[in-house]
Amino acid sequence: MKKFAKLAAVLMAAAMLLSLCACGNANNAKKTVTLGTSADYPPFEFHILKDNKDQIVGIDVSMAKAIAAEMGAELVIKDIAFDNLLIELGQGTVDFVIAAIELNDERDAQADFSDPYYTDMPPMIVTMKGNEGNYASLADFAAKTVGAQTGTTKAQIVTDEMTGAMPLMMQSVTELVNSLVNGKCDAIVLDGAVAEKYIASNDKLAAVDISLGEAAEPYRVAVQNGDPDGLLPAINAAIKKAVENGDIATWIEEADALSAEAAE
Repeated sequence: MKKFAKLAAVLMAAAMLLSLCACGNANNAKKTVTLGTSADYPPFEFHILKDNKDQIVGIDVSMAKAIAAEMGAELVIKDIAFDNLLIELGQGTVDFVIAAIELNDERDAQADFSDPYYTDMPPMIVTMKGNEGNYASLADFAAKTVGAQTGTTKAQIVTDEMTGAMPLMMQSVTELVNSLVNGKCDAIVLDGAVAEKYIASNDKLAAVDISLGEAAEPYRVAVQNGDPDGLLPAINAAIKKAVENGDIATWIEEADALSAEAAE
């Protein structure tokens, strides 16, 4: 009888331990995931006013919602200056970053990255309509003020490839466009799809006919170095589904339709 009682006690203790472990796992599961993005980049991420409420929408936001759904979590969005995104990711104030980010050596050292989810057209140079014919090569931007977003590959184009140009680096693409329109710079360099959206919405702008490459680096989702929360498998699964199901094409159409409502 004593042996039976001892065995029963051991089994009961084991059952309680398993129960506690299960409760711990449930409590540790993420109920919300926080996206870090820089919402000044239509059609990828941008603000609109809908029903008198500010909302962040775009291709990347739709991708983030699919990732959150794959994780069974609620999505929270944090709008951050682009060049601070990977800093906040490293500090753990956001769980992952989606902001039309291309992988390069510097960023690879700061974070881990997902499979590609979208490849943009090459970057474009934008200037005021009527001035686009003044530029036949990058050398023609010598002594000209050329803007780009801080911390981007477009900033590298201005500093590394436009010899003699005077760089104007700003955190916000909206501010860059306003600087161009207000005569504070001669041209700006943007991702191709973003440039097209701004040109389509402002008839004062035009693209310069200078090639900046055949194709851009694909965009990826960034997580903390080493992926300590184990988010990449779910992120890559969501990307795979979105690509195979044609969801990204749908999100592009939706973002294109909403781009006209982008808040200035």
